[in-house]
Amino acid sequence: MSNKPGFIKELSLPAIAAPMFLISGPQLVIECCKNGIVGTFPALNQRTSEGFEEWLIEIKSALKSFEEETGKKAAPFGVNLIVHPTNPRLEADIKLCVKHQVPLIITSLGAVSQVVDAIHSYGGLVFHDVIKKRHAQKAAEAGVDGLILVAAGAGGHAGTLNPMPFVAEIKKFFHNTILLSGCISTGRDIASALQMGADLAYMGTRFINTDESKATPEYRKMIIEAGASDVVYTASISGVHANFLAASLKAAGITEEDLKKDVKIDFGKELDTEAKAWKTIWSAGQGSALIDSTTSVSELVSDLKTEFRDAIEEQIKVLETYPK
Repeated sequence: MSNKPGFIKELSLPAIAAPMFLISGPQLVIECCKNGIVGTFPALNQRTSEGFEEWLIEIKSALKSFEEETGKKAAPFGVNLIVHPTNPRLEADIKLCVKHQVPLIITSLGAVSQVVDAIHSYGGLVFHDVIKKRHAQKAAEAGVDGLILVAAGAGGHAGTLNPMPFVAEIKKFFHNTILLSGCISTGRDIASALQMGADLAYMGTRFINTDESKATPEYRKMIIEAGASDVVYTASISGVHANFLAASLKAAGITEEDLKKDVKIDFGKELDTEAKAWKTIWSAGQGSALIDSTTSVSELVSDLKTEFRDAIEEQIKVLETYPK
């Protein structure tokens, strides 16, 4: 019996639009799901649990209407929960996820069996993001349904491991769903993720430059202008290593000397929380080097599908060059 969730075969593309802090909202999630890929958002993108529930209702209502009007099945949606003592809303937000039977929960900063049990109670799935083997083993012990391997070059709180050995190492002991994150910007990249052994590609940065994201025009422009070397990996912003656009660090007055210290910067009262800092200091992955425009989710998914199929077909032709 397959231990992979059935929804994977129903997607138009084996991809999930990752939950991005301050960027992902209902509009982005809804359009992703309408176009056959999983759309997700962080619960904390809403300032209150009441607001979070409003977003859940909005998304569920829109997808239900879409299915009734078109006769097509929308992809499932997901919510990112920060499973950490510093998140005072965790318990309330879990109850709302159970109440509204959110299909997919993505957990970060902690894999707790009680959270997994709560989501499993109604048939939901739990995927957990990890940057190293030890974290993956703990999440597997907690009973998660999938692991999101955040490899080097990913936007946000990325790891430092090359994706090829990372995937291979985790697959030795984890036999459920594997998702790969890190510099995935094209349909060819999605095909590469599957060839490395992943079941799904996990894409964040590429969806910042969509009409439906909550990113500012300035943010999108900076991504278009950025190359892979214009992304800086530092713990100076939040105390945990993450990738940021160098131009946004410079614009915020952060110097190379500040970054060399590799400790969290005291932003003072003006930027006294991570949320405030991230509004002006913008995260992105090295995959921004391949982004040269802003488009709608529908157009993006269509392009990704074409690129994905072309890449697979090219690989099939390679077999003719190297017969058995």
